[in-house]
Amino acid sequence: MNKNDNKIVLFNNKEVRRHFDEEKELWYFSVIDVIEVLTDSTIPKRYWADLKNKLKNEGSEVYDKIVQLKFKASDGKYYGTDCFSTEDLLRLIQSIPSPKAEPFKLWLAKVGYERIEETEDPELAIDRAMQTYLKKGHPKEWINQRLKTIEIRKELTDEWQERGIKRGMDFAILTDEISKAWSDKTVKEYKRFKDLKKENLRDNMTNLELVLNMLAEASTTEISKKHKPQDLSGNKQVAKRGGNVAKKARTEIEKDIGESVVSSKNSKSLKDNKRKNIK
Repeated sequence: MNKNDNKIVLFNNKEVRRHFDEEKELWYFSVIDVIEVLTDSTIPKRYWADLKNKLKNEGSEVYDKIVQLKFKASDGKYYGTDCFSTEDLLRLIQSIPSPKAEPFKLWLAKVGYERIEETEDPELAIDRAMQTYLKKGHPKEWINQRLKTIEIRKELTDEWQERGIKRGMDFAILTDEISKAWSDKTVKEYKRFKDLKKENLRDNMTNLELVLNMLAEASTTEISKKHKPQDLSGNKQVAKRGGNVAKKARTEIEKDIGESVVSSKNSKSLKDNKRKNIK
């Protein structure tokens, strides 16, 4: 997938139109395009109309998740098109009786089974994460660092819950405070800087960025344990203080190396540079 393009190519060069919502950080895909790919229907609009009515009559939650977006058609004009986010699209695929849909259904069943296993043995999640990063071509040194960030982050979120902070928006607000304090960028600004969309920011950090982000979050955790802030406002102040600890370390490093630690490079560009150096 080319994240700078509004199209992706799937199965025998058939195109599926898509749109990335910057605010929600969600991909939306044209349902008709996906149906055409999976069913080889010559009239995908009719197929979708029948399936949509079936979902509506069954009271399916998926029906209520349809989003209308305007996409360019073959005549060059833009028309409203039914779209689904990735999650809802995968749910829809389960309703399509097609051999081409079977691999997706099998994959969903496998993922579901693995998640159940991981609730019983969390170590399995770490092992799977290690294997996933290896398959993506990350070096073991970076992977070990990345897995450590998960542990540090878990300690921080546990502390926030102790302080009465709710998951979701409040977590995002506090994470932004930490990020702004040490890197001068919110999470979204940082992702744009690295030319990322849905990708995980930490998965696209250099070793040094990971270390500084860990220092910021670990410092926030310890300061919070010491001062026990009672509300969101108090936790924001603690988050800034934790981030500033890493900002001081960043400033000292940058004085010595003469360049910014906050890098625009992402995982792909880092691996491309590594390949060039090897050659």
